[in-house]
Amino acid sequence: MLKKRIIPCLDIKDGRTVKGVNFVELKDAGDPIELAKSYVKQGADELVFLDITATVENRKTLIELVRKIAAEINIPFTVGGGIRSVDEASALIKAGADKISINSAAIKQPELITEISEQFGSQCVVVAIDTKLIDETWYVFVHGGRTNTELKTLAWVKEAERKGAGEILLTSMNHDGTKKGFAVELTEQVSNLVNIPVIASGGAGAMEHFKTLFKKSTISAGLAASIFHFGEIDIPELKQFLHQQNIAVRL
Repeated sequence: MLKKRIIPCLDIKDGRTVKGVNFVELKDAGDPIELAKSYVKQGADELVFLDITATVENRKTLIELVRKIAAEINIPFTVGGGIRSVDEASALIKAGADKISINSAAIKQPELITEISEQFGSQCVVVAIDTKLIDETWYVFVHGGRTNTELKTLAWVKEAERKGAGEILLTSMNHDGTKKGFAVELTEQVSNLVNIPVIASGGAGAMEHFKTLFKKSTISAGLAASIFHFGEIDIPELKQFLHQQNIAVRL
């Protein structure tokens, strides 16, 4: 059985780690380099770095910060934010990223998924999907959760896989930062639609939420931010808790 992954996420704005609720009201959460080093020591399985305003500000990802973090960690490192070309993806991989996360650009130019996948392998391509429930239908949002594409999430998930995505990072905007639990029903729907790993994001607030996620879905990983950044949940304790619940994790 594949072990479930626990993944902290560094949402970056102006070179600092930030966290909000439902994608707004961002608060400072600390120095990203120090947080990254801490997560390696705690036994995080992977680390995600998202430059959350790169697309909105129409600029490239903070490559120098990516390089500094990569030099300090020895776990898989996913980087996203403002990536619009194979060349930009290549520069980030050379700076130390193991995987590239694309969101807005993937919708604007789906062939970018294929191009990066063909260049570096599908295992390097994570399609991040920010989704919101409106009138009982999940829709895909872009530009840091600001713009509704009117694209239905389940249809886009299947298309992303077809184009060459090696993994899906699924964030429920309705649950983001609420600490009330993951969007388990949606997560399971998505997981059943594709044959690639799916990471659930948005809503983690307690160890029980990870237990529910992994027990009630076939999801590959749970991602969280504020509960780890502010020391509300300790990753080693979380893994021991999940292990006691007969959920396979790397201890």
